[in-house]
Amino acid sequence: MLKAYIITGRPGLGKSTLFSNIVNELIKHNIVVGGIRSPEVRDSKGYRIGFKIVDLLSGEEGWLAKRNYSSPIRVGKYGVVVDEARKIIEKALTRAINEADVIAIDEVGPMELKIDLFRQLLYNVLKSNKPKILVFHIRLNDPTIWKNLKEYEIFTVTLENREYLNKTLPEKILKEIQELLAKR
Repeated sequence: MLKAYIITGRPGLGKSTLFSNIVNELIKHNIVVGGIRSPEVRDSKGYRIGFKIVDLLSGEEGWLAKRNYSSPIRVGKYGVVVDEARKIIEKALTRAINEADVIAIDEVGPMELKIDLFRQLLYNVLKSNKPKILVFHIRLNDPTIWKNLKEYEIFTVTLENREYLNKTLPEKILKEIQELLAKR
């Protein structure tokens, strides 16, 4: 039961929306979903100022990265808020591995992978015997991550297919996960 559903695509096309729709559909059917999401944060004028990290089980959140934040770990104009992010990541992914029916991560990307603890816990997630829903950055080419994925299905969100995916994918994944969980 190492099945992973991978969502990828260019920025701004709705990967996180699709992820949220799938997670919400699972939760609506009493499936326990643990993991993290990394929503962007915008100021009152609509400019992106950073990213939060949110524990799907507890709702606890903290900063993942902030624009112009002084940090030894940087991705573009964002400084990674390492200590705050590590605390949320450790709790969220450890609880997901131990307590959830499904593990969900939005996103596996350059910012998250700069945090060593995230990478270590991600390998544990990939090896776990639970279904996974993962959003992968479009240019993710880490061979160790791909090597640790056994059975997976990739969905690439495009401008042309995003409405269709949002209509059909949450129910498709729900049915497949219900079948996988029934076999346990």
